[in-house]
Amino acid sequence: NALLLADIPGGSSALEAAYHIAYGFDARNSSFTALHNTADLTGFAVSAHYSVPKLPAAPSMTSPSHSAPPAHLEDERSLFLGYYYSLAKLPEAMTPRVADDRIGHFMARRWDFSSDSNAFPEVYYVKRWRLEKKDPDAEMSEPKVPIVYWLDRNIPEKYRETIKAGVLEWNKAFEKLGFKNALQVEVQPEDAQFSTADARHASIRWVVRDEPGAFAIGPSRADPRTGEILDADIEIEDGWTRVPRRQVSEQFPPRVAQAARAARDTTFCEYGDVAMDELAFALDLLVARGEIAPDSPEAEKYVLATLKDVVTHEVGHTLGLQHNFRASTIYTQKQLSDASFTTANGIGGSVMDYNAINLALQDEPQGDYVMHSIGPYDYWAIEYAYKPIAPAQEKEELAKIAGRSGEPQLAFGNDIDAGFGGSAEGMDPQVNRRDLGSDPLDYATRRLKLSRELWTRLQDRRLKPGESYELLRRNFLAGLTQLSNAGMVGAKYVGGVVYVRDHAGSGRDPFTPVPAAKQRAALKLIADGLLSVDSFRLRPEFVRRLTVDQFDRYRDDAGLSAITPDIVLTTRMLGVQRAMLDQLMSDSVATRIAEGEFRQTRDNQGFRLSELYDTLQDAVWSELKTGRDISSFRRNLQREYMRRIASTLLRPSQSVQADARALQRENAKQLLAQIKVTKSKSVYSKEARAHLAECENTLDEALKAPMMRPGM
Repeated sequence: NALLLADIPGGSSALEAAYHIAYGFDARNSSFTALHNTADLTGFAVSAHYSVPKLPAAPSMTSPSHSAPPAHLEDERSLFLGYYYSLAKLPEAMTPRVADDRIGHFMARRWDFSSDSNAFPEVYYVKRWRLEKKDPDAEMSEPKVPIVYWLDRNIPEKYRETIKAGVLEWNKAFEKLGFKNALQVEVQPEDAQFSTADARHASIRWVVRDEPGAFAIGPSRADPRTGEILDADIEIEDGWTRVPRRQVSEQFPPRVAQAARAARDTTFCEYGDVAMDELAFALDLLVARGEIAPDSPEAEKYVLATLKDVVTHEVGHTLGLQHNFRASTIYTQKQLSDASFTTANGIGGSVMDYNAINLALQDEPQGDYVMHSIGPYDYWAIEYAYKPIAPAQEKEELAKIAGRSGEPQLAFGNDIDAGFGGSAEGMDPQVNRRDLGSDPLDYATRRLKLSRELWTRLQDRRLKPGESYELLRRNFLAGLTQLSNAGMVGAKYVGGVVYVRDHAGSGRDPFTPVPAAKQRAALKLIADGLLSVDSFRLRPEFVRRLTVDQFDRYRDDAGLSAITPDIVLTTRMLGVQRAMLDQLMSDSVATRIAEGEFRQTRDNQGFRLSELYDTLQDAVWSELKTGRDISSFRRNLQREYMRRIASTLLRPSQSVQADARALQRENAKQLLAQIKVTKSKSVYSKEARAHLAECENTLDEALKAPMMRPGM
């Protein structure tokens, strides 16, 4: 069939974005594998073939841009993707509900040209299920048609009750609106003749993936006329069965995540992998502390609690809710450390956040580790979308509900506010993927301490005879990931601006610059914790043990040399530091700091761009003042700094601030003078002296070279 045996989903483009290989759709070798037909629906399962005549030749030298083809294929030039197409009649149009930008719902956009009284013709409707009471007059009534989630028969029985509990948590919000059993769960019988992929069965399915992790996603399909959600299908990866023994992925972020972020896709969700990383780090540290055993019932309890949280998060997406990355800030650290408080209230304002695991410092009281139910924001978002309201009162009632947006427990910020490019791209330090507590900078400080505690315990650990050294490497990398994420949270404070979505009358301004003292504290945390001489000091005997699982080196998609047995610490550490420099020396941060003086009530108390650049230069080049030798680890960092300075001097972008360029030129002159004075000191090794001579030459040429000045 020419209609269905075609690349309707755009698989070729998706494969090319993920693997940089131009796989083309091959209709000749594609086929139907199943047909399901009922009175109101016809479903086709399609095996779609994609191929490429020739794979790109591997480069003679390793290149970061080179991408390996998909793994575990008999022939990497050929692969099949499975699609399921459902053909069904649209229902009678439901009465839509207008969206409000203060609450995070997925939306259907319509253009209304029937009136010229609006500034823009776009109208946004909330995406939501059609939910109506059987008895509209009853205080509590079952719905005419409940929202039923079918658990696919492929889900292991061991996890079905946990997944069911994650779905039914949302009934608490609907009960507040007078709905009884609004959400229900059924298990697909073993002999069922229907597919859970069809458009008449909202479903949860178990999937396998050849990469490490615990991927989970909850997409839905809605009527474009009204926003009515017609179907939803959640997928959960089988990585949850191996959490206590999981492997840290050496490729981060995964290719799929990179492609989705690049496309700025607000529907993309990676909370499953994030929750897995958080849980694995916590288990690593708790095991290192001797508080639990890796395969104990207690560890399994944490796994199931996290799985339930992830399911509740994904079900929230299928009910129409976006991410809320500000919700993690509504409780103080004191409250999070109180087990009685977290048992009653949870650890954050919403399950739609990427909440970091609530892990106490050594000898601190421990609250609940993860969200165990929905939060106050979730009740509010469900109320706006699903509360039964008479048409005559709807506009007024919805405005009243949305008008609560200034309440602290209803704090909201979505993917756009958090930023798409990297963890620190957004300007608001209160909106983060992966933080916890009312003070994200305090969270970052605590995570640095926890990461270093894990490293210290690992260095003291003596493996039992027969244990693999790979365990040390895996746990070390878990700590490094946490350390990097914490640095990103702290970096957003520098040049940061808190942005809220309030409307007039709330009593708050939309923009509030981060106080200068807070910016200085964040910069000091990064300079001392991640950019100093002692930021990554490890015992040599520990580094000698950081090897890999030997079988991991033979992964089909890696090639025999892609994963080296040693960890190449200088590259790993530099990756963390490079991310800090990318953020702190970016044009966007310079622009926000420059704009800050227009938002400050007292200019002389503001944070200055010169302070940022001076602090970074002092931290990166501290050996020029202390007289210590410059290690290879530090030389790499200094070269990264030099590259950015030289680029600004020689090839400034159109977006670079004039003050930023002028200050970096001034700092380059000062640095050049320092290098000339200190380069011949006997304390420096021959490598360090050669490095300084090269830096001197680079700076000298950059300062003397003519440059193209944008706008002149």
